[in-house]
Amino acid sequence: MFTYLVGNGGIISTQNWALATGQWGNYFKNSKTQQLKTQTPTTQNPTTQNSKMIYDVAIVGGGLAGLVSSIELARQGWTVVLIERKSYPFHRVCGEYISNEVRPYLQHLGLDLVQLGVKNITRFAFTSPSGRTLQTNLDLGGFGISRYVLDFELYQLAQQAGVQFLLNQNVEDVQFIPQNETGFFELATPDFSKITAKMVLGAYGKAAKIDKTLNRDFTRQKSPYVGVKYHIRTADFPTDLIALHNFEDGYCGISAIEADKYCLCYLTTRNNLRQHGNIAEMERAVLHQNPHLKRIFTQSEFLYERPEVINEFSFAPKTAVENHMLMIGDAAGLIAPLCGNGMAMAIHGGKIAAQLTHQFLKGHLSRVELEAQYSQAWRWQFGARLWVGRNVQRLFGRKWLSELALSFFKTAPPLLTFVMKQTHGKTLEEY
Repeated sequence: MFTYLVGNGGIISTQNWALATGQWGNYFKNSKTQQLKTQTPTTQNPTTQNSKMIYDVAIVGGGLAGLVSSIELARQGWTVVLIERKSYPFHRVCGEYISNEVRPYLQHLGLDLVQLGVKNITRFAFTSPSGRTLQTNLDLGGFGISRYVLDFELYQLAQQAGVQFLLNQNVEDVQFIPQNETGFFELATPDFSKITAKMVLGAYGKAAKIDKTLNRDFTRQKSPYVGVKYHIRTADFPTDLIALHNFEDGYCGISAIEADKYCLCYLTTRNNLRQHGNIAEMERAVLHQNPHLKRIFTQSEFLYERPEVINEFSFAPKTAVENHMLMIGDAAGLIAPLCGNGMAMAIHGGKIAAQLTHQFLKGHLSRVELEAQYSQAWRWQFGARLWVGRNVQRLFGRKWLSELALSFFKTAPPLLTFVMKQTHGKTLEEY
Protein backbone atom coordinates (compact mmCIF):
# COMPACT_ATOMS: atom_id res chain seq x y z
CA MET A 1 0.00 0.00 0.00
CA PHE A 2 1.46 3.37 -1.05
CA THR A 3 0.88 5.08 2.28
CA TYR A 4 2.83 2.40 4.12
CA LEU A 5 5.97 3.31 2.17
CA VAL A 6 6.39 6.80 3.59
CA GLY A 7 7.44 8.28 6.88
CA ASN A 8 9.79 5.53 8.10
CA GLY A 9 11.82 4.30 5.19
CA GLY A 10 9.19 1.70 4.36
CA ILE A 11 9.87 -0.22 7.60
CA ILE A 12 6.80 -1.12 9.66
CA SER A 13 7.25 -2.13 13.30
CA THR A 14 5.67 -5.33 14.61
CA GLN A 15 3.19 -3.29 16.63
CA ASN A 16 2.09 -1.27 13.63
CA TRP A 17 1.95 -4.35 11.41
CA ALA A 18 -0.49 -5.72 13.97
CA LEU A 19 -2.49 -2.50 13.92
CA ALA A 20 -2.49 -2.23 10.12
CA THR A 21 -3.58 -5.83 9.59
CA GLY A 22 -5.90 -6.17 12.55
CA GLN A 23 -3.83 -9.01 14.08
CA TRP A 24 -3.74 -7.57 17.62
CA GLY A 25 -4.55 -10.92 19.17
CA ASN A 26 -1.56 -12.66 17.57
CA TYR A 27 0.73 -9.77 18.44
CA PHE A 28 -0.16 -9.63 22.12
CA LYS A 29 -0.10 -13.41 22.41
CA ASN A 30 3.61 -13.31 21.60
CA SER A 31 4.49 -9.96 23.15
CA LYS A 32 6.22 -9.28 26.44
CA THR A 33 3.62 -6.60 27.08
CA GLN A 34 1.19 -9.44 27.75
CA GLN A 35 3.01 -9.76 31.07
CA LEU A 36 1.63 -6.35 32.14
CA LYS A 37 -1.31 -6.30 34.49
CA THR A 38 -4.49 -6.61 32.42
CA GLN A 39 -7.49 -4.50 33.34
CA THR A 40 -11.02 -5.76 32.90
CA PRO A 41 -13.51 -3.47 31.11
CA THR A 42 -15.88 -1.82 33.53
CA THR A 43 -19.62 -2.27 33.31
CA GLN A 44 -21.35 0.17 31.00
CA ASN A 45 -22.45 2.47 33.80
CA PRO A 46 -20.24 5.43 34.71
CA THR A 47 -19.32 5.90 38.35
CA THR A 48 -20.06 9.07 40.27
CA GLN A 49 -17.59 10.63 42.68
CA ASN A 50 -17.96 14.06 44.28
CA SER A 51 -20.56 15.10 41.63
CA LYS A 52 -18.24 14.05 38.80
CA MET A 53 -19.22 11.54 36.14
CA ILE A 54 -16.29 9.16 35.64
CA TYR A 55 -15.91 7.28 32.35
CA ASP A 56 -13.29 5.13 30.71
CA VAL A 57 -13.48 7.19 27.50
CA ALA A 58 -14.89 10.60 26.63
CA ILE A 59 -15.31 11.48 22.95
CA VAL A 60 -15.61 15.12 21.96
CA GLY A 61 -17.71 15.31 18.78
CA GLY A 62 -20.15 12.93 17.16
CA GLY A 63 -19.19 12.74 13.50
CA LEU A 64 -18.14 9.54 11.75
CA ALA A 65 -14.85 9.09 13.60
CA GLY A 66 -16.41 9.76 16.99
CA LEU A 67 -19.40 7.49 16.41
CA VAL A 68 -17.33 4.60 15.04
CA SER A 69 -14.81 4.73 17.90
CA SER A 70 -17.62 4.95 20.47
CA ILE A 71 -19.31 1.84 19.05
CA GLU A 72 -16.05 -0.13 19.03
CA LEU A 73 -15.12 0.81 22.60
CA ALA A 74 -18.59 0.33 24.08
CA ARG A 75 -18.84 -3.11 22.48
CA GLN A 76 -15.56 -3.98 24.24
CA GLY A 77 -17.28 -3.18 27.54
CA TRP A 78 -15.80 0.24 28.33
CA THR A 79 -17.91 3.11 29.63
CA VAL A 80 -18.07 5.76 26.91
CA VAL A 81 -19.60 9.23 26.85
CA LEU A 82 -19.88 11.20 23.61
CA ILE A 83 -20.44 14.97 23.75
CA GLU A 84 -21.99 16.52 20.61
CA ARG A 85 -23.03 20.15 20.16
CA LYS A 86 -26.11 19.27 18.05
CA SER A 87 -28.91 16.67 18.16
CA TYR A 88 -29.28 13.81 15.67
CA PRO A 89 -30.24 13.74 12.89
CA PHE A 90 -28.72 16.87 11.36
CA HIS A 91 -27.01 18.00 8.16
CA ARG A 92 -23.27 18.61 7.82
CA VAL A 93 -21.18 20.29 5.12
CA CYS A 94 -19.77 17.20 3.42
CA GLY A 95 -19.46 15.77 -0.08
CA GLU A 96 -21.29 12.60 1.09
CA TYR A 97 -19.29 10.20 -1.07
CA ILE A 98 -17.66 7.24 0.71
CA SER A 99 -14.94 5.08 -0.80
CA ASN A 100 -15.70 1.36 -0.94
CA GLU A 101 -12.56 0.74 1.12
CA VAL A 102 -14.71 0.99 4.29
CA ARG A 103 -17.90 -0.63 2.95
CA PRO A 104 -17.26 -4.11 4.45
CA TYR A 105 -16.36 -2.55 7.79
CA LEU A 106 -19.56 -0.48 7.96
CA GLN A 107 -21.55 -3.61 7.22
CA HIS A 108 -19.59 -5.40 9.95
CA LEU A 109 -20.67 -2.68 12.40
CA GLY A 110 -24.29 -3.47 11.55
CA LEU A 111 -25.31 -1.03 8.81
CA ASP A 112 -27.58 -2.32 6.05
CA LEU A 113 -26.38 -0.04 3.27
CA VAL A 114 -28.81 -1.42 0.70
CA GLN A 115 -31.78 -0.77 2.97
CA LEU A 116 -30.48 2.75 3.59
CA GLY A 117 -30.68 3.37 -0.14
CA VAL A 118 -27.05 4.16 -0.91
CA LYS A 119 -26.15 4.87 -4.54
CA ASN A 120 -23.24 2.92 -6.00
CA ILE A 121 -20.76 5.17 -7.79
CA THR A 122 -18.30 3.75 -10.32
CA ARG A 123 -17.36 6.69 -12.59
CA PHE A 124 -15.66 10.05 -12.14
CA ALA A 125 -15.78 13.18 -14.29
CA PHE A 126 -14.18 16.56 -13.90
CA THR A 127 -14.66 19.71 -15.90
CA SER A 128 -12.60 22.84 -16.36
CA PRO A 129 -14.16 26.30 -15.82
CA SER A 130 -14.85 26.53 -19.55
CA GLY A 131 -16.82 23.26 -19.45
CA ARG A 132 -14.32 20.88 -21.05
CA THR A 133 -14.81 17.38 -19.63
CA LEU A 134 -12.69 14.35 -18.75
CA GLN A 135 -14.31 11.12 -17.56
CA THR A 136 -12.84 7.88 -16.22
CA ASN A 137 -13.83 4.76 -14.30
CA LEU A 138 -13.09 4.64 -10.57
CA ASP A 139 -10.67 1.91 -9.55
CA LEU A 140 -12.34 1.06 -6.24
CA GLY A 141 -15.53 3.08 -6.48
CA GLY A 142 -17.77 4.14 -3.65
CA PHE A 143 -21.30 5.04 -2.69
CA GLY A 144 -23.36 8.09 -1.86
CA ILE A 145 -25.34 8.58 1.35
CA SER A 146 -26.22 11.72 3.28
CA ARG A 147 -24.66 12.45 6.65
CA TYR A 148 -28.19 13.11 7.89
CA VAL A 149 -28.99 9.41 7.40
CA LEU A 150 -25.58 7.82 8.01
CA ASP A 151 -24.72 9.63 11.23
CA PHE A 152 -28.18 8.96 12.64
CA GLU A 153 -27.86 5.22 11.92
CA LEU A 154 -24.45 5.09 13.62
CA TYR A 155 -25.84 7.10 16.54
CA GLN A 156 -28.53 4.46 17.04
CA LEU A 157 -25.95 1.65 16.89
CA ALA A 158 -23.88 3.51 19.48
CA GLN A 159 -26.88 3.86 21.79
CA GLN A 160 -27.57 0.13 21.44
CA ALA A 161 -23.93 -0.56 22.37
CA GLY A 162 -24.31 1.45 25.57
CA VAL A 163 -22.68 4.76 24.64
CA GLN A 164 -24.01 7.65 26.72
CA PHE A 165 -24.65 10.88 24.81
CA LEU A 166 -24.58 14.48 25.99
CA LEU A 167 -26.26 16.30 23.09
CA ASN A 168 -26.55 20.05 22.49
CA GLN A 169 -23.40 20.47 24.57
CA ASN A 170 -20.05 22.12 23.88
CA VAL A 171 -16.83 21.10 25.55
CA GLU A 172 -15.27 24.34 26.75
CA ASP A 173 -12.03 22.94 28.09
CA VAL A 174 -10.11 19.68 28.46
CA GLN A 175 -7.44 19.37 31.13
CA PHE A 176 -5.02 16.47 31.48
CA ILE A 177 -4.18 15.70 35.11
CA PRO A 178 -0.79 13.92 35.30
CA GLN A 179 -1.65 11.91 38.38
CA ASN A 180 -0.94 8.26 39.18
CA GLU A 181 0.74 6.12 36.52
CA THR A 182 -1.50 6.99 33.58
CA GLY A 183 -3.13 10.31 34.47
CA PHE A 184 -6.70 11.27 33.60
CA PHE A 185 -8.75 14.03 31.97
CA GLU A 186 -11.30 16.55 33.18
CA LEU A 187 -13.74 18.05 30.66
CA ALA A 188 -15.83 21.14 31.30
CA THR A 189 -19.22 21.74 29.65
CA PRO A 190 -21.59 24.67 30.24
CA ASP A 191 -24.45 22.69 31.80
CA PHE A 192 -22.72 19.84 33.60
CA SER A 193 -20.19 19.46 36.36
CA LYS A 194 -16.82 18.20 35.24
CA ILE A 195 -16.61 14.91 33.39
CA THR A 196 -13.64 12.72 34.26
CA ALA A 197 -12.25 10.14 31.83
CA LYS A 198 -9.19 7.94 31.54
CA MET A 199 -8.95 8.71 27.82
CA VAL A 200 -10.26 11.46 25.54
CA LEU A 201 -10.68 11.28 21.75
CA GLY A 202 -10.98 14.57 19.86
CA ALA A 203 -13.52 13.99 17.09
CA TYR A 204 -15.01 17.46 16.75
CA GLY A 205 -14.41 17.96 13.03
CA LYS A 206 -12.89 20.58 10.78
CA ALA A 207 -13.12 23.58 13.09
CA ALA A 208 -13.96 24.14 16.75
CA LYS A 209 -13.27 26.67 19.48
CA ILE A 210 -11.40 24.02 21.42
CA ASP A 211 -8.63 24.13 18.78
CA LYS A 212 -7.86 27.69 19.89
CA THR A 213 -8.08 26.69 23.55
CA LEU A 214 -5.47 24.02 22.81
CA ASN A 215 -3.40 26.62 20.91
CA ARG A 216 -2.98 24.31 17.92
CA ASP A 217 -0.50 25.64 15.36
CA PHE A 218 -2.88 25.87 12.40
CA THR A 219 -5.25 28.21 14.29
CA ARG A 220 -2.72 31.03 14.15
CA GLN A 221 -3.38 31.56 10.46
CA LYS A 222 -6.78 32.66 9.21
CA SER A 223 -8.36 30.22 6.79
CA PRO A 224 -9.40 31.59 3.37
CA TYR A 225 -11.96 28.84 2.66
CA VAL A 226 -15.74 28.56 2.66
CA GLY A 227 -17.69 25.33 2.17
CA VAL A 228 -21.31 25.29 0.95
CA LYS A 229 -23.67 22.31 0.63
CA TYR A 230 -27.14 21.71 -0.81
CA HIS A 231 -29.36 18.71 -1.37
CA ILE A 232 -31.08 18.87 -4.74
CA ARG A 233 -33.18 16.90 -7.16
CA THR A 234 -32.05 17.15 -10.74
CA ALA A 235 -32.79 15.47 -14.05
CA ASP A 236 -30.44 13.69 -16.43
CA PHE A 237 -27.54 13.21 -14.01
CA PRO A 238 -26.35 9.57 -13.77
CA THR A 239 -26.54 8.07 -10.29
CA ASP A 240 -23.30 6.11 -10.82
CA LEU A 241 -21.23 9.23 -11.54
CA ILE A 242 -19.45 11.67 -9.24
CA ALA A 243 -18.48 14.90 -10.98
CA LEU A 244 -16.10 17.67 -9.98
CA HIS A 245 -16.79 20.98 -11.71
CA ASN A 246 -14.15 23.70 -11.51
CA PHE A 247 -14.73 27.43 -11.40
CA GLU A 248 -12.61 30.47 -10.59
CA ASP A 249 -11.22 30.04 -7.04
CA GLY A 250 -13.08 26.84 -6.29
CA TYR A 251 -14.66 23.57 -7.33
CA CYS A 252 -18.04 21.89 -6.87
CA GLY A 253 -18.84 18.20 -6.51
CA ILE A 254 -22.13 16.48 -7.26
CA SER A 255 -23.14 12.87 -6.63
CA ALA A 256 -26.27 10.85 -5.92
CA ILE A 257 -27.42 9.97 -2.40
CA GLU A 258 -30.48 8.16 -1.04
CA ALA A 259 -34.13 8.94 -1.91
CA ASP A 260 -33.40 10.18 -5.45
CA LYS A 261 -31.51 13.18 -4.12
CA TYR A 262 -28.08 14.58 -4.94
CA CYS A 263 -25.44 16.21 -2.79
CA LEU A 264 -24.13 19.45 -4.31
CA CYS A 265 -21.16 20.74 -2.33
CA TYR A 266 -18.51 23.29 -3.21
CA LEU A 267 -15.36 24.87 -1.85
CA THR A 268 -14.40 28.46 -2.56
CA THR A 269 -12.68 31.41 -0.91
CA ARG A 270 -14.01 34.04 1.45
CA ASN A 271 -12.57 36.63 -0.92
CA ASN A 272 -14.78 35.27 -3.71
CA LEU A 273 -17.80 35.60 -1.44
CA ARG A 274 -16.80 39.05 -0.21
CA GLN A 275 -16.49 40.41 -3.75
CA HIS A 276 -20.08 39.44 -4.61
CA GLY A 277 -21.81 40.23 -1.33
CA ASN A 278 -23.74 36.99 -0.77
CA ILE A 279 -23.79 33.33 -1.74
CA ALA A 280 -26.53 33.58 -4.38
CA GLU A 281 -24.83 36.45 -6.20
CA MET A 282 -21.47 34.68 -6.10
CA GLU A 283 -23.02 31.53 -7.55
CA ARG A 284 -24.57 33.48 -10.42
CA ALA A 285 -21.44 35.50 -11.15
CA VAL A 286 -18.77 32.82 -10.68
CA LEU A 287 -20.07 29.25 -10.58
CA HIS A 288 -22.41 29.78 -13.54
CA GLN A 289 -19.38 30.51 -15.74
CA ASN A 290 -18.98 26.74 -15.90
CA PRO A 291 -21.86 25.64 -18.20
CA HIS A 292 -22.32 22.36 -16.31
CA LEU A 293 -22.81 24.21 -13.04
CA LYS A 294 -25.12 26.75 -14.66
CA ARG A 295 -27.37 23.94 -15.84
CA ILE A 296 -27.38 22.30 -12.39
CA PHE A 297 -28.11 25.55 -10.54
CA THR A 298 -30.82 26.75 -12.93
CA GLN A 299 -32.59 23.45 -13.67
CA SER A 300 -32.60 21.68 -10.29
CA GLU A 301 -34.96 21.67 -7.33
CA PHE A 302 -33.13 22.88 -4.23
CA LEU A 303 -34.39 21.11 -1.11
CA TYR A 304 -32.99 23.48 1.53
CA GLU A 305 -34.41 26.89 2.27
CA ARG A 306 -30.79 27.97 2.69
CA PRO A 307 -27.51 26.09 2.25
CA GLU A 308 -25.32 24.58 4.94
CA VAL A 309 -22.18 26.72 5.23
CA ILE A 310 -18.88 26.30 7.06
CA ASN A 311 -15.74 28.43 7.25
CA GLU A 312 -12.61 28.74 9.40
CA PHE A 313 -11.30 25.29 8.47
CA SER A 314 -7.74 24.49 7.49
CA PHE A 315 -5.97 22.00 5.23
CA ALA A 316 -2.67 22.66 7.03
CA PRO A 317 -0.94 19.68 8.64
CA LYS A 318 -2.19 18.87 12.15
CA THR A 319 -0.84 16.70 14.93
CA ALA A 320 -2.56 13.41 15.73
CA VAL A 321 -2.07 13.87 19.49
CA GLU A 322 -2.78 17.10 21.39
CA ASN A 323 -2.52 17.44 25.17
CA HIS A 324 -2.54 13.62 25.38
CA MET A 325 -5.84 13.41 23.43
CA LEU A 326 -5.98 11.25 20.31
CA MET A 327 -7.31 13.36 17.45
CA ILE A 328 -9.48 11.53 14.93
CA GLY A 329 -11.30 12.42 11.73
CA ASP A 330 -10.96 15.97 10.44
CA ALA A 331 -9.61 17.07 13.83
CA ALA A 332 -6.46 15.07 13.02
CA GLY A 333 -6.14 16.18 9.40
CA LEU A 334 -8.46 17.43 6.68
CA ILE A 335 -7.95 16.00 3.20
CA ALA A 336 -8.80 18.16 0.19
CA PRO A 337 -12.49 17.52 -0.64
CA LEU A 338 -11.69 16.85 -4.30
CA CYS A 339 -10.03 13.58 -3.21
CA GLY A 340 -13.32 12.12 -2.00
CA ASN A 341 -11.68 10.24 0.86
CA GLY A 342 -12.49 12.25 3.98
CA MET A 343 -15.38 10.07 5.17
CA ALA A 344 -13.45 6.82 4.69
CA MET A 345 -10.44 8.27 6.52
CA ALA A 346 -12.63 9.33 9.44
CA ILE A 347 -14.15 5.86 9.72
CA HIS A 348 -10.78 4.10 9.46
CA GLY A 349 -9.14 6.55 11.87
CA GLY A 350 -11.89 6.01 14.42
CA LYS A 351 -11.29 2.27 14.23
CA ILE A 352 -7.53 2.66 14.74
CA ALA A 353 -8.00 4.97 17.72
CA ALA A 354 -10.50 2.59 19.32
CA GLN A 355 -8.20 -0.42 18.89
CA LEU A 356 -5.25 1.33 20.51
CA THR A 357 -7.36 2.90 23.26
CA HIS A 358 -8.70 -0.55 24.12
CA GLN A 359 -5.14 -1.85 24.49
CA PHE A 360 -4.23 1.14 26.67
CA LEU A 361 -7.22 0.64 28.95
CA LYS A 362 -6.41 -3.08 29.22
CA GLY A 363 -2.91 -2.17 30.46
CA HIS A 364 -1.05 -3.46 27.40
CA LEU A 365 0.24 0.01 26.47
CA SER A 366 1.51 2.91 28.54
CA ARG A 367 0.21 6.36 27.65
CA VAL A 368 3.55 7.19 26.03
CA GLU A 369 3.37 4.02 23.92
CA LEU A 370 -0.26 4.70 23.03
CA GLU A 371 0.47 8.20 21.77
CA ALA A 372 3.59 7.16 19.85
CA GLN A 373 1.92 4.19 18.18
CA TYR A 374 -1.20 6.16 17.27
CA SER A 375 0.82 9.02 15.76
CA GLN A 376 2.91 6.58 13.76
CA ALA A 377 -0.05 4.51 12.58
CA TRP A 378 -1.97 7.65 11.60
CA ARG A 379 0.96 8.97 9.55
CA TRP A 380 1.44 5.65 7.77
CA GLN A 381 -2.22 5.28 6.93
CA PHE A 382 -3.10 8.85 6.00
CA GLY A 383 -0.02 11.09 5.78
CA ALA A 384 0.67 10.47 2.10
CA ARG A 385 -3.00 10.89 1.14
CA LEU A 386 -3.11 14.31 2.80
CA TRP A 387 0.14 15.40 1.11
CA VAL A 388 -1.10 14.33 -2.32
CA GLY A 389 -4.46 16.01 -1.69
CA ARG A 390 -2.88 19.33 -0.72
CA ASN A 391 -0.74 19.36 -3.84
CA VAL A 392 -3.41 18.18 -6.28
CA GLN A 393 -5.78 20.84 -4.95
CA ARG A 394 -3.37 23.49 -6.23
CA LEU A 395 -4.23 22.41 -9.78
CA PHE A 396 -7.89 23.23 -9.27
CA GLY A 397 -9.75 26.47 -8.71
CA ARG A 398 -7.44 28.53 -10.92
CA LYS A 399 -8.78 28.86 -14.41
CA TRP A 400 -5.61 28.38 -16.43
CA LEU A 401 -4.25 25.63 -14.16
CA SER A 402 -7.54 23.71 -14.30
CA GLU A 403 -7.57 23.90 -18.09
CA LEU A 404 -3.93 22.79 -18.21
CA ALA A 405 -4.51 19.91 -15.78
CA LEU A 406 -7.47 18.63 -17.77
CA SER A 407 -5.47 18.74 -21.02
CA PHE A 408 -2.56 16.93 -19.38
CA PHE A 409 -4.65 14.13 -17.88
CA LYS A 410 -6.53 13.71 -21.17
CA THR A 411 -3.23 12.87 -22.87
CA ALA A 412 -2.17 10.52 -20.04
CA PRO A 413 -5.23 8.82 -18.49
CA PRO A 414 -3.15 6.29 -16.49
CA LEU A 415 -1.59 9.18 -14.59
CA LEU A 416 -5.02 10.35 -13.45
CA THR A 417 -5.80 6.84 -12.22
CA PHE A 418 -2.45 6.74 -10.40
CA VAL A 419 -3.05 10.08 -8.67
CA MET A 420 -6.53 9.03 -7.59
CA LYS A 421 -5.16 5.80 -6.09
CA GLN A 422 -2.70 7.78 -3.96
CA THR A 423 -5.58 9.55 -2.19
CA HIS A 424 -7.31 6.30 -1.19
CA GLY A 425 -6.48 3.18 0.79
CA LYS A 426 -7.09 -0.51 0.36
CA THR A 427 -10.31 -2.21 1.41
CA LEU A 428 -10.55 -2.41 5.19
CA GLU A 429 -11.32 -6.09 5.70
CA GLU A 430 -9.75 -6.87 9.10
CA TYR A 431 -12.00 -6.03 12.01
